[in-house]
Amino acid sequence: MSAYGDGNGSRRTDAYGDGNGSHRTDAYGDGNGSHRTGTYGDGDGSRRTDAYGPTELLVIAKEPVAGRVKTRLCPPFSPAEAAELAASALADTLETVLALPARRRVLVLDGRPGPWVPPGFEVVPQSAGGLDERLAAAFGGCTGPALLVGMDTPQITAALLAPALAPGAWDGVGAWFGPAEDGGFWALGLADPDPALLRGVPMSVPETGAVQRHRLVEAGLAVRDLPVLVDVDTADDAHRVASAAPGGRFASTFGRLTGAGVR
Repeated sequence: MSAYGDGNGSRRTDAYGDGNGSHRTDAYGDGNGSHRTGTYGDGDGSRRTDAYGPTELLVIAKEPVAGRVKTRLCPPFSPAEAAELAASALADTLETVLALPARRRVLVLDGRPGPWVPPGFEVVPQSAGGLDERLAAAFGGCTGPALLVGMDTPQITAALLAPALAPGAWDGVGAWFGPAEDGGFWALGLADPDPALLRGVPMSVPETGAVQRHRLVEAGLAVRDLPVLVDVDTADDAHRVASAAPGGRFASTFGRLTGAGVR
């Protein structure tokens, strides 16, 4: 999960932080550190429950702002074009997650939410620190089985995630792990979302996935694997992912920006 930082391990705090590591919640919170869910719920602060499941679903993402996202796509894409691709990838991901059975759906966001956030998601800000700390904090906000994905695999489908969301998905299983082709991981599910399972894992390096999976096994967890996927880091990755899911927004945006269809 290398794309949630800015390429050097740091992260934005200006969008909703005050520069000293704290976070303003007035933009979409109630001013006391909690978050309003009425905007994304049924109007009275409760969450939508039209698709129940035992698992909390998390999407960790960055606000798609030019110059802040998918910088490794530049060149050949401009920063504005890279942000368009990021926005399309995130839209595809959120649409897929929204259709999955879940006890709770959360967008763990670096940046400010906007009208692009669909109803059905609770939005919480990412914590301070490196990616391992931000992932740990995301899981730390969960109270039961949780599955986290990023915004770099817009080709995910309900079928790909079905094993981890089936009625018996957590029977005798401590973790679900979705390895990425580049050595990272695109999905991580924990039956008991202990933040300590992620803290200290080196992120954005070729051995990230191996170290994270080893951490799970060393903790005594029974780990089951999801399919290996390509995540979007480079222009070649983008072409491969667009070709794998030609019907999505990401593929449409990629085709428009490159002037070529995908298949």
